[in-house]
Amino acid sequence: MAIRQQLALDRAPWRSRRVRPFLLCLALGFASSRLSVAADAFVVIVNTANPAAALKSQEISDIFLKKATAWSDGTKAAPVDLDETSSARDGFSRQVHKKSTAAVKSYWQKMIFSGREVPPPEKVSADEVVAFVRKYPGGIGYVPPGTALGAGIKVVPLKP
Repeated sequence: MAIRQQLALDRAPWRSRRVRPFLLCLALGFASSRLSVAADAFVVIVNTANPAAALKSQEISDIFLKKATAWSDGTKAAPVDLDETSSARDGFSRQVHKKSTAAVKSYWQKMIFSGREVPPPEKVSADEVVAFVRKYPGGIGYVPPGTALGAGIKVVPLKP
């Protein structure tokens, strides 16, 4: 009887050569999705001259898509994007614009082609985004959490 029980355990589905790789892939997929959520994180930053204390995602999207061109005090808005390969940009596009980075790029291609508007400048590093926002009173950008900000910059939380 003990031999039959051992044979049954050896044939258990989780021990099969087909199931083990599946379970491993499932576990790795879950782990990588958790890592990508963290990698896509960002914080919105503005120049300290900006009176905004918190902003809704729609307000930020309108500024970055240039549907809104000035702040509430009349200061010209100066948005700046990270390079399209940045994971923070991907997270920003998905959370703020509710679109992929490619969809946002497509929007800008249409705007450029129709002669209506040009996209915000792109910077390759978070430090360049910080420098840009610091330089312009209406500056707004986003950077990965933990980026050194220094004087002249404040983090603006997203309102629900």
